[in-house]
Amino acid sequence: MKPTRPFHQTPVITIDGPTASGKGTVAALVAAHLGFHLLDSGALYRLSALASVRYGIAPEDAHGLAKLVDDLHITFREGLAQLDGVDVSTEIRAEEIGKRASAIAVHPAVRAALVARQRAFRKPPGLVADGRDMGTVIFPDAALKVFLTASVEARAARRHKQLIQKGFSANMDDLLRDLRERDERDSTRAAAPLKPAADARLLDTSALSIDQAVGEVVQWYRALPGVQHDGAHGKQ
Repeated sequence: MKPTRPFHQTPVITIDGPTASGKGTVAALVAAHLGFHLLDSGALYRLSALASVRYGIAPEDAHGLAKLVDDLHITFREGLAQLDGVDVSTEIRAEEIGKRASAIAVHPAVRAALVARQRAFRKPPGLVADGRDMGTVIFPDAALKVFLTASVEARAARRHKQLIQKGFSANMDDLLRDLRERDERDSTRAAAPLKPAADARLLDTSALSIDQAVGEVVQWYRALPGVQHDGAHGKQ
């Protein structure tokens, strides 16, 4: 059987979905399982949001934000996110930064400024990219496109647990309201709205454990025509 899509020399698995659907954790574990590189696109937006706070750029200033993104010195080293050479991995996970990241992501100029940075993560033996438009905009030729879903209640519970574990205060009612607002904003924005790619596989994680979700994605990838199982594309 021939592949439904030309198999790129450096395969990409995209994992998109709404906030707190589990895509970040699933993507990281799938990448580790296959020996692929990882792109946390949300971290790029959160780093941009943190920088906008530090440099006093308003979330409504599309031109200023785009210029800021162009000039940012962002690096990922050993799982740490660095801004101007300083580890800000914990700071970018604060709820206020997440809200600002969602607000600045509505600007086409900001999204355009980050496209090249995201595509540069595509390196052998492969890449797992998580975000909201990885399969629709950034890597439309991805070997496998996954769209994670989960009920807003399940996502709020996960986010609450994550924040408490990281030492942040959290209120369930506030989280539910915030997630609904983000879903509405992300799905209705003009630039790259949150939606599954036409050829994405949907995976509802509401009742799945992380291991079950990871296993499903890995199984889907291994079943693709053209995927080699001798280690050519990672730890197959």
